[in-house]
Amino acid sequence: MAISVGSAPPGLTLVGVGPGDPELVSVAALRAIRAAAVVAYPVAREGGEGMAAAIAAPWLEPGQRRLPLLFPMVPEAAPRIAAWHAAADALAAEVAAGQAVVLLCEGDGSLFASSSYVLLALRQRHPHCALRVIPGIPAVCAAAAAASSAGIPWPLALQSEALLIRPTPDGAAELESLLEQAAGAATVLALLKLGQRWRWVRPLLERRGLLPNALFAQRVGWPDQLVTPAVAVPPEERPYFSLLLIRQGWPPVLP
Repeated sequence: MAISVGSAPPGLTLVGVGPGDPELVSVAALRAIRAAAVVAYPVAREGGEGMAAAIAAPWLEPGQRRLPLLFPMVPEAAPRIAAWHAAADALAAEVAAGQAVVLLCEGDGSLFASSSYVLLALRQRHPHCALRVIPGIPAVCAAAAAASSAGIPWPLALQSEALLIRPTPDGAAELESLLEQAAGAATVLALLKLGQRWRWVRPLLERRGLLPNALFAQRVGWPDQLVTPAVAVPPEERPYFSLLLIRQGWPPVLP
């Protein structure tokens, strides 16, 4: 795909990549990345590479300028808000200077993504900044696809089923309530950011008899990806980028 660096008109394109595999980047995303003069991406600390940049690395060109944007992973609101504002200002300044800029986002930029906050900050602080968004593949979709490809058929939702995607609750009581509501409403649960919570989530699911119908996924799309029935995963802390898919029943009409 022969596209020259900086050939796109001035503006900002928010590009979903991954959630780990560079091969999952869409054609639209690849075109936007290669045509950009400036490639921006989030980092958790100064000097860090950033996961989105690592995913897009095979598609970056030597002549493109890198623009790391610091998004601190802290619970306090003030540093995060300041970081979103600073990122929006930096991106808008590049566009105002006539640059074609892409902001890389792991997965999809509209689903639990730091770039979503930058999007909102831009509309508040720089409403005239030219902007477009290219969707990416959410980790829950990639996890279900990886399971099915490995011989574990896992359609995310069928017929009249609902699908609820949310961070894993912090406590057992909240998860118990969530599971009961999902069971009563034919809802498949996709729980993100499992991490250290798996130590108590697994025993809870085992008590409720839900482990055989739950799928565990970790670092989806990366070389060390793990996608397996949840019953095979011991109750110990897992990486931050872990998720769980829970089905408590099936529609009445199936093959």
